[in-house]
Amino acid sequence: MKKPPEKQAGPRFSLFIQRIFNFSTLKPLPALVTLVVFLVGFLFMMGNLEQRGADRGDLHDLEVGRVADLDIQADADASYVDEDATRRRMEARERLVPAVFRIVPQAEQDILASWDRFTAFTAELFLAESSQETFKLKITAEYPALFSGQILDAYYTDSVRDRYGEYGQMILRRIMGAGVFALPKFGLESYNPDAVELVYDSGIRSEWDRVPYGGIITMDSVEDAIRNDAEASMNHSAFSRIAPELLIPFIKENVFFSEEDTRQRVQEARQGVEPVIVHIEKGKKIIRKGFVITDENMRELRVLNVSGRAGDPRNIFGLALLYLLLYGILVFLCGGKMLLEKDLSDPEIYLLCALTALYLVAAVSLRSLVPETESLPVSVILPSALFVMIPALLISFRIALVFAIFLPLAAFIGGPFDSHSFIFAVISGIVAIYSLREAEKRMDLVKAGLLIACTNALVMSAILLNRHAGIGVYPSLLFWAAFNGLASGMLVVGVLPPLEHALNAVTVFRLIELSDLNSPTLKALFTAAPGTYSHSIMVANLAEAACHDIGASPLLSRVGAYYHDIGKMDNPSYFVENQTDYNRHDDLAPRLSATVIRSHVKMGVERAQALGLPQAVIDVIAEHHGNSLITWFYSKAQQQENAEGKGEVDIADFSYPGNPPRSRESAVVMLADVTEAAVRTLQKPTAPKMEKFIQELIDAKVEHGQLAESELTFRDLEAIKKAFVRVLAGYYHSRIEYPKAPAPDAGVERAEKAEKTEPAPPGGQR
Repeated sequence: MKKPPEKQAGPRFSLFIQRIFNFSTLKPLPALVTLVVFLVGFLFMMGNLEQRGADRGDLHDLEVGRVADLDIQADADASYVDEDATRRRMEARERLVPAVFRIVPQAEQDILASWDRFTAFTAELFLAESSQETFKLKITAEYPALFSGQILDAYYTDSVRDRYGEYGQMILRRIMGAGVFALPKFGLESYNPDAVELVYDSGIRSEWDRVPYGGIITMDSVEDAIRNDAEASMNHSAFSRIAPELLIPFIKENVFFSEEDTRQRVQEARQGVEPVIVHIEKGKKIIRKGFVITDENMRELRVLNVSGRAGDPRNIFGLALLYLLLYGILVFLCGGKMLLEKDLSDPEIYLLCALTALYLVAAVSLRSLVPETESLPVSVILPSALFVMIPALLISFRIALVFAIFLPLAAFIGGPFDSHSFIFAVISGIVAIYSLREAEKRMDLVKAGLLIACTNALVMSAILLNRHAGIGVYPSLLFWAAFNGLASGMLVVGVLPPLEHALNAVTVFRLIELSDLNSPTLKALFTAAPGTYSHSIMVANLAEAACHDIGASPLLSRVGAYYHDIGKMDNPSYFVENQTDYNRHDDLAPRLSATVIRSHVKMGVERAQALGLPQAVIDVIAEHHGNSLITWFYSKAQQQENAEGKGEVDIADFSYPGNPPRSRESAVVMLADVTEAAVRTLQKPTAPKMEKFIQELIDAKVEHGQLAESELTFRDLEAIKKAFVRVLAGYYHSRIEYPKAPAPDAGVERAEKAEKTEPAPPGGQR
């Protein structure tokens, strides 16, 4: 019995402090990791102090569009960057950047070479004194469909035709030197509307030239350019009239848009933009009574409020204290046994610390990326449900519930979350926990993501209605809210398996995989020790039914029962369930027999550790006999050694080396194990006989202190007994004789009589 708590304030406060910090079990490394996470989160929050929302402090009663009912003036000088004006200046500077085009020098050389080959070919025809008709036919054969007959006639009959090559060279050089532009159909409208920038790279140096759109030559305007050039330089000669038709077949585009150079020019223009600084002088009236509050008023007031907060040590100290208290509550809830029946392991502490740090850092980082003017809450981008689902599946639903509230609250106090972000994150996390209650397959995680997505969309709709958002923002924000839930469900599917193995965690998915009777270990158990295998299956059925009735984990108890006797695989013939006619213990001394029997617990633990079984399953294996006495061989040893005059027998040599069960599941497996073994010795078992017999077995375990640490109540023990009787009655139904409503005293008398006729169970079998 525990002593009543002290009523003095001092001891009570001391007990509270000790429970929070748990100095007796404080581990240096986990404590250091926890402290580092606190400092990282706090420093990030301090760095985010200037971004705290305007709905805090003195601004909660002010709203854009409302008529002010008081005057507010600046109590200090302040300045801020006008984001809207700076953005407009930047957009204007970017708009003035001309699109950059690059000329390809080799194209001009190729075109001139083609023209020279053409004029050389015509010169050969003239030297051969070809007739006009032969001239046209040979030109058409060599350059089909390029020139019309009229052009070739004019070329043949011109008296200065020998100089056509020279004339064409001059015009082509000027046209191609200026460049024939290949203008893209789309994309230039976002750059300078008056001119482009032409880059000529000679290989030694680059030359830049600004070309107005009116001076650009394209394939559509090259005919006019050739005609104007020819008329200006050749005084309207015959060549100037046919020059366009004669030269256009040789011309091709040699100036092309350079997206990379243009992007670089835009980046340089953007970097050269100086922000627009607005100065607020002390005494300036920010809000005027009777006037409508504008966006600019709220912006200036927010700057004054935030700058005052950022420089006020009281605000920093208050936030630090509040954050410390919040973090202390988290450590208190997760570190003690208020929520869990066991202490968190080091890997579990590291996981919770990592999730906390990652969540807060991500919240602060995302807050800096989301403009304050947007209707998008920061938590819509941050998958809060994922950070809740991981501890829910790997540690405890209770710990996950604490995280579902603590993480958004820390982000809200620190600044990244506004009230709507906080509400969205909390609801998303709680729904994530609810959606995992009956998850048994990994596909159920995706289904949970769908439920979270639907809930997120519903919450987002309510937030948008509350913010009076325009109808145009609904589709995109509802999509991102739903995507947040779907992404959480799919991401947890990917991160869960490695975390399961890293933490050696007992998740429902891993337990279901271990409960497969076709697993190599259980198949090996069936082959090596078929009797033990059958016994384990029956123990699993008993334990599962009992755990279901008392609210413990039926799946953990079933898996623990399947594997609780795997240590018997090495020496199966020394255990009675695997024996036929010959009992090996008949040839062994009692002390040696006890050693063999005891060893199956240690070998089972070693085999389980080699298989990488979860620690909770290993605990069931180690504790399913507790530190109970192997009565049969102990009594036999006493008889022999007393007869030989050797004195008392050391009871430790005949006791199991384990600890009494420390969990309800482990205790139920212990009771199921001894019940299944003992009931086999009953002859003609009846329901009343089994009920009485099981009660005696349970009472014996209670009397010897084997259930003292398992937290089973008397109500649990009664439910366990009834579950065992129900299962065993179904198993032995063909041999049960149900009396016709006997009187209670008569039934008890017959049960006791039958019990007295039962032989004592052979010792050392279990």
